[in-house]
Order: sequence, then structure tokens, then C-alpha cells
Amino acid sequence: MAHAMQRRSMPVQSAAASRTPCVPSCSFNRSAEAVEHLPAAARHAACMQRAGSHQRTRHGAVVKAMFAGQGMAPQLKGAIDNLIKSNKIVVFMKGTKQFPQCGFSNTVVQILRNVDAPFESVNILENEALRTGMKEYSQWPTFPQVYVDGEFYGGCDIMIEAYQSGELQEMLEPAAAAAAAG
Repeated sequence: MAHAMQRRSMPVQSAAASRTPCVPSCSFNRSAEAVEHLPAAARHAACMQRAGSHQRTRHGAVVKAMFAGQGMAPQLKGAIDNLIKSNKIVVFMKGTKQFPQCGFSNTVVQILRNVDAPFESVNILENEALRTGMKEYSQWPTFPQVYVDGEFYGGCDIMIEAYQSGELQEMLEPAAAAAAAG
């Protein structure tokens, strides 16, 4: 009895909806009202551009480390590089995918499960050096941090936007199909 795999419709609400937001702000942007209407990805890109970084990835929300490796142990950087390169999707989060310990991390886990995307999770609460190092590695101050195809994709808000727009499903569909077939 074969049936087509159906995508579940999941109303996604930001984990911050019932809490005080815990998202990075752009305090060096003098015209905050000029960027506050933009999606989270574009807001972050605008803030980083004002900070002097023009190296952005395809999503526009993410920048390469402005101080790559400065202060980070080479062994830690190597371990992070290997983990990110050896997995299609890696989520650095508070808790694990089986037991998220933060609303934002839980939201990202639920989105990835809803699109049937196989992923690895790394609990940053177990290692202070990793937690601090990831902030430097990605130049993103909050968790969760999602890496797709070896590149930093974003955090919870960006995942919600990508899921709601269908961009995430389009990008991850080949990975989900391969996992189902294999």
C-alpha cells in the first residue's frame, strides 16, 4: 500500500511570541526604523554591513567570521569544521534533538522534523569552550545555529521565515528524498 509522502502543515510561531525576545539587535545602526520592517535575514545583513563586513553567504543573513580563528583553539576550530563538513545539516543548540532545552531550539527541531530533514544536533550546554567558540566561528551571538551544506544558514527566526516561504523545503527536498530512499 503505497502512498505519497505528505508534508504536514505546521503553524510555526516564534518561540519568542510568549517571551521577551532574545535576538541580536543592531545597536550601531542609527536608523533602526529603516531596517526594522525587513525580514530577520535582511536586518542582520544590514547591521553587519554597517559593522564593516561585506562577506555574506547566499542567504544574505550570514557573514563569514570577521575575526576568523582569533582566540579560538585550532583543535576546536578543526573539530567544528569537520562536523559541519561531514553532515548535510547540523544544529548547534541548547539541548539535543531528542530533548531541546530552549524554545528557540525546539522550534528549529520541529521545523526540521516537519520537513523530514535528517540532521545532527550538538548540545552547546555541555561545553563552554564550544558555546563561546561557536559564537566566534559564526559571528552569530545566539543559539540555535543551523548549518546547511557546510555554510551557516541562520537561527530560529531565519528558519521560521524560510519554512513559511517554502524556501527551506525546496532547498532540503533532495536530502529528505535521499534519506527516505537510503
